Amino acid sequence: MPAGRRRTGSHRSQVSVRVVSYRPAAKSEPVSKQPSASDLRPTVRQTHPRVPLHIPESSAVVTGESLDITLPVPPSINHQYATVQGRRVLSSAGRTYKEHVGQQIWLALSRSPHKRALLHRLQSESLALSIRFYFTSPLRRDVDGGLKIAQDALCEGIGLNDNRIVETHLYKDVDRANPRIRIALSLAAR
Repeated sequence: MPAGRRRTGSHRSQVSVRVVSYRPAAKSEPVSKQPSASDLRPTVRQTHPRVPLHIPESSAVVTGESLDITLPVPPSINHQYATVQGRRVLSSAGRTYKEHVGQQIWLALSRSPHKRALLHRLQSESLALSIRFYFTSPLRRDVDGGLKIAQDALCEGIGLNDNRIVETHLYKDVDRANPRIRIALSLAAR
């Protein structure tokens, strides 16, 4: 049985995992020699299993000319970026969101017989992007706050430069029970 898992009855349950590493103990003066076993002390860090974002399996439609996919609502603009040593970087919530979007796009494309035709057309023609946001409240979020991260995540998941998008449509709806976004990437009208 893998470490970190405990068998209970006939099913497995997730438990947190302890990660232990041995690093030299911090000293006020620089160490010029190789640390000995007595200089090493364990550093213990508690980790928790990540909860994946849930996406229904039948939430994507791939044709030779478009990709239509339902994804979770991206983190708010206040949670997308963090300041680290004076630089604005993508936060862990933003990185996690992009990873999950990439996985869902890969899954949708791998199930479609139109994958090759779609990727060829998306990389050679101008594109139109339509995003319909379904928020829990009409006043809590701006419609443009999720545009950049959703567009970046979609294009990175496909392996496409987002400068190919020449037309964007944003819509805001309310669905208290099922907040989500519906993204459609298609060929732009000529």
